[in-house]
Amino acid sequence: MPKARKHPNLRPLKTLKIFCEGAKTEPNYLQGYISLNRSASRKVVIKIEPTKKNTALQLVEEAIEAKESRTSLPGDQFWVVYDREAVGKYSDEQHAKAYDKALKSGICVALSNVCFEYWILLHFIDTDAPYQNYEDIRKNSLLNEEIKRACGVDYDKSSVSIFSILKGKIDIARQRGKKLNEKGKKSAALGRDRPYQINPYVGVVDLLQAIDDFS
Repeated sequence: MPKARKHPNLRPLKTLKIFCEGAKTEPNYLQGYISLNRSASRKVVIKIEPTKKNTALQLVEEAIEAKESRTSLPGDQFWVVYDREAVGKYSDEQHAKAYDKALKSGICVALSNVCFEYWILLHFIDTDAPYQNYEDIRKNSLLNEEIKRACGVDYDKSSVSIFSILKGKIDIARQRGKKLNEKGKKSAALGRDRPYQINPYVGVVDLLQAIDDFS
């Protein structure tokens, strides 16, 4: 009688799940980064989750729901990626509610103040100039000029080709981003040292490090 075949112990792979406010800009960039820096066998454990949520609190709540689901493993990481946006659109109180809920539930936050485009700008220049909203940075920074110089067309939030322009500049952007965040925290007024209170701030540098370190 043939012996029963032994099956190797297959352990589920822990995952790093990312929930993005933006439908194209942030997912396109992050997917490009994941594809660039992860081996084929490890790309599958870092996932940009499909979502229709578009506020900080909604994203945090969705990440918490995923974390508390039956399919979640103890080593899984959950990140939310969203913009601070204009103070007139979202108050500090609204951001505080989302941020506190995330921290309490073990959800990591990659917040861009004032928007993700500031992170893109750092790929081209070293700056700490504050902006009020996306339109402000689009019109009054060097973002569009630098993008147009690099690829011949104006900046487009939905472009899938922008990462190919930015990928060679990631290291310098990370150096600038870390310096920017440290400066912002050190100069913040007492009790106003959270990312949504520091303009500018680029939390994506922490997410990229988490992607690099995840195994």
